[in-house]
Amino acid sequence: MAAQEEAANEDRCPPQNNESEESELEIDNEGVVSPDDDDESQQMGEDHVELTEEMIDQANEKKIQAIAALVAGELQNSIDLFTEAIKLNPLTAILYAKRASVYVMLQRPNAAIRDCNRAIAINPDSAQPYKWRGKAHRLLGHWEEAARDLAMACKLDYDEDASAMLKEVQPRAQKIAEHRRKYERKQAEREISEKKERLKKAQEKRERLQKEEESRPRSDFPGFPSGLGGMAGMPGVSEILSDPEVLAAMQDPEVMSAFQDVAQNPANISKYQGNPKVMNLISKLSSKFGANA
Repeated sequence: MAAQEEAANEDRCPPQNNESEESELEIDNEGVVSPDDDDESQQMGEDHVELTEEMIDQANEKKIQAIAALVAGELQNSIDLFTEAIKLNPLTAILYAKRASVYVMLQRPNAAIRDCNRAIAINPDSAQPYKWRGKAHRLLGHWEEAARDLAMACKLDYDEDASAMLKEVQPRAQKIAEHRRKYERKQAEREISEKKERLKKAQEKRERLQKEEESRPRSDFPGFPSGLGGMAGMPGVSEILSDPEVLAAMQDPEVMSAFQDVAQNPANISKYQGNPKVMNLISKLSSKFGANA
């Protein structure tokens, strides 16, 4: 039974993890019962029915009989009589609330909740459905729902019985709410921490890439490929750069790619013997450097 009581309240608490500050919430579940199954025999009456005075009178008679059976302790008989009253007059909220009260006594909270939901749909200003739905939620260990319904019942029509149960369930409801706030606060702090860590790693990656880029060999003069950076310090470079044909060739990606290839491996010049643009630039540079040697 203890395991069933814990299961009944499990879905009311936020998910737990291994951190000590989010340890499992301990709630006193004394009096909590196992949920009752759906009862197909729980008749709710017709939604749309034309009532006659005779039907209303018969429903009132059944209600009186149901209350008498309840006083006599004949709970199932009382349920049956309230059901007959509901079938005759399905548009009266108090009949569902009365039957719900008997379901609570029979510890069938889900059946009671269904009746109370119907009663509230018919008359949301009636206190009785909230009272008995609150008591049904208390049986299921739904402490927050129980507190809300019982508080609403007292607000609509103060009832000492509802007020007494509200005082019983409210501390547990508040404990659950505080636990949830604590969990949500920790979750928010964790998300902020994770976001900061992601930003930190992204910044470190950018800085690393920037350092790698800065450490790569670069031309000392704009326009020269990286493999030819040393040319900027050689004699005659200014004269070479003043040659319009050389400057034009340096703007040609094909020529500069080939020139870089040859600069890194002179033997590769054989690949470009048939390319006049490449050979012309190499010839000019060779003659210029030869003249300044």
